[in-house]
Amino acid sequence: MTEDHTATAPLLEVTGLRIATTGAASGPATVLDGIALTVAAGECVAVVGESGSGKSLAVRAVAGLLPEGVAVTGGTVRLAGQDVGQLPRAERHALRGRRISLLMQDPFTMLHPQLTCGQQIADGLRADLPALAAARGRRARRAALRAETVRRLAEVGLAPDVADRYPHELSGGMRQRVATAAALAGDPELLVADEPTTALDAANQRAVLELLRGLLDRRGMGLLLITHDLSVAFATCDRVYVLYAGTVLEEGPAADLRRAPRHPYTAALLAAEPSAHVRHERLPTVPGSVPPPGRRTGGCPFADRCPHAAPECRTTAVTLRVPPPLPGRPDSGGRLSACVRLAGIGADLTPPSPVPAATGTVPAVDEDEDEGEDAVPALRIRGVRRTFRDGGDPAVRDVDLTVPAGRITALVGESGSGKTTLARIAAGLETFDEGRVDVGPVPLTAGRLPTRAERARLAPQVQIVFQDPFSSLPPLRTVGATLAEALTAAGRITGDSAAARRARRTELVGQLLDQVGLERSYADRRPAALSGGERQRVALARVFAVRPRLLICDEAVAALDVSVQAQLLNLLADMQRAEGFAVLFITHDLGVVRQIADEAAVMVRGELVERGTVSEVLDDPRHPWTRRMLDAVPGLDPSVSPS
Repeated sequence: MTEDHTATAPLLEVTGLRIATTGAASGPATVLDGIALTVAAGECVAVVGESGSGKSLAVRAVAGLLPEGVAVTGGTVRLAGQDVGQLPRAERHALRGRRISLLMQDPFTMLHPQLTCGQQIADGLRADLPALAAARGRRARRAALRAETVRRLAEVGLAPDVADRYPHELSGGMRQRVATAAALAGDPELLVADEPTTALDAANQRAVLELLRGLLDRRGMGLLLITHDLSVAFATCDRVYVLYAGTVLEEGPAADLRRAPRHPYTAALLAAEPSAHVRHERLPTVPGSVPPPGRRTGGCPFADRCPHAAPECRTTAVTLRVPPPLPGRPDSGGRLSACVRLAGIGADLTPPSPVPAATGTVPAVDEDEDEGEDAVPALRIRGVRRTFRDGGDPAVRDVDLTVPAGRITALVGESGSGKTTLARIAAGLETFDEGRVDVGPVPLTAGRLPTRAERARLAPQVQIVFQDPFSSLPPLRTVGATLAEALTAAGRITGDSAAARRARRTELVGQLLDQVGLERSYADRRPAALSGGERQRVALARVFAVRPRLLICDEAVAALDVSVQAQLLNLLADMQRAEGFAVLFITHDLGVVRQIADEAAVMVRGELVERGTVSEVLDDPRHPWTRRMLDAVPGLDPSVSPS
């Protein structure tokens, strides 16, 4: 007789889940090693950890969407007490979209480029919705579908006209909100959201998370949130699982983990989180990286990176247990930690706070001041305007912006504010309709892209690093070949003979990899063999090969784990001080702005609405949108519990 689990079972119950790669010549390699987690109806649960920890594969296993070459080798996944793995394939497929829905990090993976946003939401609506079921006739049904689609768009803060637009016509943040509406169209019992707010500014991020939280309360739906942003997890979720190298190292109520982490890995991630309120000399980092599948040994997988590691950490099997209490810090219950040294570490678990930077401020740049021939700014933009559609609102509206030589200027704004358009104009990748743009001594001409000769003059003046390095690195070329091409274009590979030029190329490629903290052996790898942080380091190395006067970073750390982000921000600050180049840093993360920039400019709907030193803009904001953005930053204040 089959046991009935439905009466007491949580909405989602994962027990002993093991996942391994298959088909490799070296044999199977464990990716997830017996993880367990639960999500109750109406509960928001977060899974946090660095890239390579197995977060996304865990949720794909829950949704039955594991990629080819990866398979479940043990454990069970139950939805409302029903073992999903025992269902026929057709029934498992029927669960998706109706009982369980998946919201991905990149909305382009969810949205069809040739269908309007309204069509994609309408396709997921349940036919038994009262408004649709009551419609009689084709015209009435079309009207009902339209009304329901508009209502779903309004739920995620989008106007009705978005229903008639295609994904490529929207900003990244708007696409993510459309994807959210599409994922919720079937009214699922469980929503699995994999990094759903990575591309959003603080205000839109907060709006989306509040929307999801409100849906939980109204529908009793469960939410499993996968994120590398601890502030999002702690500000939004009820409970948190900390995953590392396929193993859960800590779990418990979000407020307790935030106030007093009980594993060194959790503490290290918290320490690396950039603050929007205090600037530090250097951000704390977690040395090393997550070991890939097949290279994980017995004992705690974090031992090789842990400052508290002892010999027993490398031999004792990982087992979650109730941690010993901390004096004066009572837990609310439900805490589990895999650290075998907690009793000995005690209050020393949390790393020391990073050292605040000097309180002196950098003077702001006078936009109207004549800086003279010896101080030509790295970028000067005057009255620039760009409109993409006839009769549409300008994407960039009469913008004036100066990036001084040798300084870091942050350009911050919500998704769709025009930041990336302005960055592409400055890099010569996008035309502008009116105004003047000077990149160092090189003027750009309105109404057309630079000619080949102008690009040759522009290359040593400006280079750009994008958010996704995988799409900007040639996938079939090795890292060494990519860097060598950049060195050749910059005229840096010289020599009297082919042998001398080869030796020079090898040495310069090695020096570039040294600069960005990668071993020289990485020259023989291809982008697919690198982590996201490693690929972004290669993208920076390619830029440094040219030695530009201005570096544009367009959301260059937005998609990275907090620990990798800290490493790259420290690296960029070191390189900028050593080389003296200017930086235009495009971001929606005010914590990153505080840590990296000298000046900040705020962009809203294509206009610059505020600018000044970082301390002026973030400590004494004058524009309502800047204040709104600061108010929306998810805090790590222990006195604030998740809603």
